[in-house]
Amino acid sequence: MGNPRAFLTIHRQEAGYRPVQDRLRDFSEVEQTLNSSDRRTQASRCMDCGIPFCHWACPLGNKQPEWQKLLHKGKWKEAYQILEQTCDFPEFTGRICPALCEKSCVLKLSADEPVTIRENEVAIIEAAFREGFVQAVKPIRNGKKVAIIGSGPAGLTVSNQLNRKGYQVTVFEKDELPGGLLRFGIPNFKLSKRIIDRRISLMEEEGILFKLNTMVGKDISIRELTKSFDAVCIAIGSEIPRDLPVEGRQLKGIHFALELLSQQNRLLEGIDVSSKNMIHAKDKKVLVIGGGDTGSDCVGTANRQGATCVTQIEILPQPPAGYNPETPWPMYPQVLKTSSSHEEGCTRRWNLATCRFIGEGNRLKGVEVEEIEWIPSQNSARLEMKTTGKKEIIEADLVFLAMGFVHPQQDGLIKELSLPVNERKNIMTDKNGYTLNENIFACGDATSGASLVVSAMASGRKVAKTIDKFLNEL
Repeated sequence: MGNPRAFLTIHRQEAGYRPVQDRLRDFSEVEQTLNSSDRRTQASRCMDCGIPFCHWACPLGNKQPEWQKLLHKGKWKEAYQILEQTCDFPEFTGRICPALCEKSCVLKLSADEPVTIRENEVAIIEAAFREGFVQAVKPIRNGKKVAIIGSGPAGLTVSNQLNRKGYQVTVFEKDELPGGLLRFGIPNFKLSKRIIDRRISLMEEEGILFKLNTMVGKDISIRELTKSFDAVCIAIGSEIPRDLPVEGRQLKGIHFALELLSQQNRLLEGIDVSSKNMIHAKDKKVLVIGGGDTGSDCVGTANRQGATCVTQIEILPQPPAGYNPETPWPMYPQVLKTSSSHEEGCTRRWNLATCRFIGEGNRLKGVEVEEIEWIPSQNSARLEMKTTGKKEIIEADLVFLAMGFVHPQQDGLIKELSLPVNERKNIMTDKNGYTLNENIFACGDATSGASLVVSAMASGRKVAKTIDKFLNEL
């Protein structure tokens, strides 16, 4: 511990966001940074607890107390060396992770002022790149080849881990550029794509091959991969959005959230988007259905495109701010989250169910919603939804459905394996990442369903160990 009494006298200081009117003019990252001196001061608040719950809560098992101490002492390189032992891409998690570590920090539980672990993490990795501490690793090749299907956080992590163990790794990506959800799902104002480009360039320098615009199952079969590579890892993510099949769903102006987000990111990358399929919120009334992070990303994007107004609705009740007695630690706290996008302009409402979409001709004009109540169930601990009959119409020219994702449907890949129908549902159930077939493995959201980037990375590290063990036993 650098300063055993710092937490008593030094309060939590966040870097905060750029001014609203400034950041609304562009898609640059909204989060600011502290200077090095203030960052070291914030690191000094870490108490190096006897039982580091921050470490326990992190899916990657990051050693936060160790690198906080080094950061406080100004030993940036040593802090980076500890951080990279457990986290392949701190520049990603340091920007977009919901910081499960901070939710479990003793200073959060006792004083509601957790150490700024996430911000400290990204400060360390940015200093490491800036000072040249991050260097390409040139591993000794072992003569074995591995194919990774998908270049999202899970796929990139598997690739990085196996490449450094000496395997020749080839990543197959269906999109124009690597990154998966990081590239085409998360807005630039949360994660600049130059950060991804910087890491991909490093991975290519280290010997990883990226095959872009290549759809496995269409451009190349998985059976071909199993014959050409010693192992294949499926890391295709969870991309099937949950739909809302109510009356009027076919009207023009209703889109899935990722249709907007991926299109905007492609435009910023300079990738051509058909004018026929263009989605733009300028001078339109926007309604976002779904109260999570993806919905928040739609809010921020619509505001930057010049929407007249943005409303976000959620079917669940409004959670309390600060602390929720219904979700005490170590449960994930279900509390009111106000994102940078919400601060930029948004009407938020809860306990509303969507009844139907209303249009004129084939064009959306409004959405009928009904107020609902959540009451205790007589048969289970879960609450039951009760309609109230209180309906209203919310005017809307554009609707974005941000209600999460269904569990991955991988029939296209599974059918190529010639599995009996009764076995297909079990293909991804092994806890270590094995499938039921030959040299095929899986990780990330492809196995768990939609989850956190940090969890996908943890899954990638785990399956890399499994693949390495499998290939060494051949």
